[in-house]
Amino acid sequence: SPTGDSWGIFTFLCAALCNLPALPALNCSEELGAGQSIQQTYDLTRYLEHQLRTLAGTYLNYLGPPFNEPDFNPPRLARAERVPSATVDLDLWRGLTDNARLAANYRAYSRLLCYLRVLDGQVGTAELRHRLAHFCASLQGLVLSIGGVMSSLGYPLPAGPAGPPAPPGAPAAPNDFLKKMDDFWLLKELQTWLWRSAKDFNRLKKKVPPAVVTLRLEARGF
Repeated sequence: SPTGDSWGIFTFLCAALCNLPALPALNCSEELGAGQSIQQTYDLTRYLEHQLRTLAGTYLNYLGPPFNEPDFNPPRLARAERVPSATVDLDLWRGLTDNARLAANYRAYSRLLCYLRVLDGQVGTAELRHRLAHFCASLQGLVLSIGGVMSSLGYPLPAGPAGPPAPPGAPAAPNDFLKKMDDFWLLKELQTWLWRSAKDFNRLKKKVPPAVVTLRLEARGF
């Protein structure tokens, strides 16, 4: 009868499950391919976006007015041009190859990380230094993660920053206000890069199939 058949199948499955501990180790492992690498990078980018919102608010309050005022929107100064700009036409950006966009992200975050580390050594409060150090560690993870995506897709890694953020002999900010302006633009560009990178990796993960999950039996004789 159907009921008897169902009970027989249930009994068989129970017996098989009960005997599993007697088998050699059965491991479930995931092949880390491009799909999972892209997903992890996307997740890290979104996490950094969230982390930066808190950090930027704290840092702008540290800078004081007018930098912490919501409607403060100064023109970009020539001094700030050393910070890699994300203000590229969106149609032009989307027209680049995946390799070109990934390389641009990799180079930009490598340089931005150098600037942030200099910033970390200059702030005057222990709490802000701690937050900056934590963010730098996360951003370093993003650089490595983007490098992992490029490798998994067969793209060569671009060269990192050739040296410190400012070349030797570059003039320092002539006054405190312009120094604060440099810091303001660093945070602003970081926000724009992370926003755009999240969109890049969201589109990229739709192109690449997810990682394959496999069962592997590790035992002598298998």
